[in-house]
Amino acid sequence: MKLRLARQSLSNAVVVSVEGELDLFTAPFLRDEIRDAIRNDGPTLVLDLSELSFMDSSGLSVLIEAWRLATSEGGGVSLASPRPPVARILRTTGLDRRIKVYPDVDTAILQHPE
Repeated sequence: MKLRLARQSLSNAVVVSVEGELDLFTAPFLRDEIRDAIRNDGPTLVLDLSELSFMDSSGLSVLIEAWRLATSEGGGVSLASPRPPVARILRTTGLDRRIKVYPDVDTAILQHPE
């Protein structure tokens, strides 16, 4: 298993769960899923990263693109439960200052991402 995605549409957000490794080869699958989620379920997106074990610069690019697309549609993106290696990448690159990171999906949904 390289990457598994699951999507759940809620009343005030769509949650995309990301499991496995997000790299050059799997990033296009997440990119497509995010575009489809925003187009069909709305621009308020929560990415559940609790089962994401690895992310490289291709994954960061997808997160930035998701943020740009969601905000251009009047919504936003939040990240939930990143594991320590992924959280470290978010901190090191400063992406956690652009896209809010929450300890869990429920908190991210309650905060209504901006």
